[in-house]
Amino acid sequence: MEGGKPPRDCKQSLRPYKSLITLHFSVSIYLFLNPLPLLISSSICDIIKQENFYRREGETRMKLIQNQTFDEERALYGLDGVRTEDCTFDGPADGESAFKECRNVEAVGCSFNLRYPFWHDVHAKIEKSEMTPLCRAALWYCEDVTICDSILHGIKALRECTDVKMQGCDIISPEFGWFVRGITMTDCSVVGEYFMMRSERLNFKDVRLTGKYSFQYITNSVFEDCYFDTKDAFWHAKNIVLRNCTVKGEYLAWYCENVTFENCKIVGTQPLCYCKNLKLINCEMLNADLCFERSEVEATVTTPVVSIKNPRAGTITVPECGEQIWDDPQAKGVVYIQE
Repeated sequence: MEGGKPPRDCKQSLRPYKSLITLHFSVSIYLFLNPLPLLISSSICDIIKQENFYRREGETRMKLIQNQTFDEERALYGLDGVRTEDCTFDGPADGESAFKECRNVEAVGCSFNLRYPFWHDVHAKIEKSEMTPLCRAALWYCEDVTICDSILHGIKALRECTDVKMQGCDIISPEFGWFVRGITMTDCSVVGEYFMMRSERLNFKDVRLTGKYSFQYITNSVFEDCYFDTKDAFWHAKNIVLRNCTVKGEYLAWYCENVTFENCKIVGTQPLCYCKNLKLINCEMLNADLCFERSEVEATVTTPVVSIKNPRAGTITVPECGEQIWDDPQAKGVVYIQE
């Protein structure tokens, strides 16, 4: 060396190291300013390191995650084939969208206290789990979802999903089930307003509902053995069948079309007005006054009614009618009193 200068070949040998040092420094600064990707990657890496798997007979195996707590943003984002058991989704990071964009996922015995856990998922199963009131908008835009023996207490818990099955669930959720395409619900209790707005292909059995403005604008649905304590229910509904149901509440099913009540109990004032192709088969009507106004109806009612007003067309058979009101010249319906 002359004058303390390194030889030419030594300078050239140091150039690659300078590039690596610069790259390392840049990455460190990025992660310092953007810690979220590091957190997500660490969480997923911890899951991948586990060696537990779960498989039902005849099914492909799934990654098994047990007894863990997740609070980061998109904790399990985009995974395929994962089963979580006894996990908690809560914590100071307050992260959203734990299972977003996942496929073939299951949650059993889990607790969800953070927002939007299941969005854009395909083939999801939720069993014996709880979604607290803080778990808002839990399931949106999902396809092929099964929910059993679970609690859903967050607002807008289900929306714009396709092919949903629910059994044995406790639901307290205003604006639940909007724009759903295909849902089977069995042995569930529901509290909430505007239930199942603008949905189609509902198949309900033994469902108990308390809440106003339910089933408005729904189509192509069947209800059996249900109890609905509601108001303004089934407005603008089309192609609906109710069998062995009790529907309690005023202003039932106005402006509906192709709706049939069979062996049902209808309770409340001013039911079934402005309807088209309405049918009642062996139904009870209690505290029912001003019934059937401007409706096209074929009805066999087994109990006395308070009053009937201006049915547009069809025949109504009742054992007794306290008052018949005919003050519309276009009302051409016929009321038969059959003792």
